[in-house]
Formats: sequence, C-alpha cells, structure tokens
Amino acid sequence: MRGGEFQRPGVHGDQAQPVAQEIDTGNVAGVDQVFAPDVIDHDPAADTASGIDGMRALIAAVRDGYTDTQHRILFQQELPGGWVVLHWRMTGTHSGDAFGFAASADPVDITGSDIVRVTDGKITEIYHVEELLKLTQQISTGAQPA
Repeated sequence: MRGGEFQRPGVHGDQAQPVAQEIDTGNVAGVDQVFAPDVIDHDPAADTASGIDGMRALIAAVRDGYTDTQHRILFQQELPGGWVVLHWRMTGTHSGDAFGFAASADPVDITGSDIVRVTDGKITEIYHVEELLKLTQQISTGAQPA
C-alpha cells in the first residue's frame, strides 16, 4: 500500500489502514484479522448484508472486477472513542465484471472517505462514501479519470 503525506498513525490508525491493503491484494481471508465478527457496515452495498460477510463480498467484488488496485491514504485523523477518519484515492483497471458492469479495460480513479471505529484491535463499525457516480461513468463510457 502506498501512503500519502500524513502523521504516523496511533494505535487505532494502525488498525484502520489494513482495510486498503486487504482490498488491494484481494485478501478475503484477511478480513477476519481486520474486522470484528459483528462489524456494522452503516453503508453496505445493495443486496449485501452488514457484517463480516458483507466485508468479504466487497473485497471479493473489487478483487474480481479490478486489477492493479492501489489505495493511497490522503488524510488520516484519529478521534476520541476509537474513531479514525480516512480519506483515500483508489486507482486501478476495470478488468472484470464488477457491480453490474462488464469488464471495460478502462482505468479508474476515485476517492472516498471512511470513518471507522476500532475496538480491541479490530474495526467494529464503518461508515464509507465513495465516488460511485464517477466510477460508473469511467467504466461505462470509457472516460479517462479526471
């Protein structure tokens, strides 16, 4: 994983960063090391349940739909109560079927933000927002990333 310019994470930030690494490597098995079994995803994808199985499905969907994914942490801030805010950028190539779109071989370049809560070394809650409109425009029209 490539990191941006940010302060060295503290105890909770160290636990939040591996999410990007698991997505980039497609390591579905690594989900259990990063997320609590009863993790609450406040923004699950359509037809995906909140919880550890939803996290596995998300990582598998990105792994199966994109190659060369790289997340770069642009901003990270720890907050009281175990909360960590991350703003990131993901680049890659749309090389497989993903989220209802057939492979296009188009490059993708989006940003997103995660707010995660870390308890006992694992992520127990996650709120996330991604540039999904921009992503679908890039993979459905062949538009180059802006």
